[in-house]
Amino acid sequence: MSQTTKRALEASLKNLLRKKPLNKITIGDIANDCGINRMTFYYHFKDIYDLVEWSCMEEAARAIDGKKTYQTWQQGFLQTFQMVLENKSFITNVYHSISREQIEVYLYTVTYDLLIGVVEEEAVGLNVTESDKSFIANFYKFAFVGLLLDWIKKDMQEDPQEIIDRLSTLVYGDVSRALKRYQKDKSYQIPHND
Repeated sequence: MSQTTKRALEASLKNLLRKKPLNKITIGDIANDCGINRMTFYYHFKDIYDLVEWSCMEEAARAIDGKKTYQTWQQGFLQTFQMVLENKSFITNVYHSISREQIEVYLYTVTYDLLIGVVEEEAVGLNVTESDKSFIANFYKFAFVGLLLDWIKKDMQEDPQEIIDRLSTLVYGDVSRALKRYQKDKSYQIPHND
């Protein structure tokens, strides 16, 4: 029942965001739209931003579910773009409000989750530390989220498939090469320009 109520509150928030900006929406507005009392809201969320964060994480988890492999990361990232596009009024409203940081944090979390799965898969059989694998995933995370945030900032005009295609061409094979460079036996040396 708890998830059902949370989803109903999420639906009410999204409905209200079609009519007014996030900073003009109150917990009372959400409760009224949802047909519950304010205390029920507080039973599930501490404030509106907690609801926004939960909603973002739920959407993101659905977008990348099962797409955390080298063969499927492009599809997971494309689905993240599509999820943002499907929730355009919600994302745009949150992005342009005082909780913009929440959108960024959620995108970083989701993208890292997607990329660390790819890195772990490509690292099988290699002697690479967890710290180095995390560093590689974080490097790509910042690049990917930067592209996504720029796309949101530009009102989501560019076709997400074109962005993913260009990104795929750019990073093809790079995760494997990076992991080999970080191997502890160092049999694969980083080329130096002398």
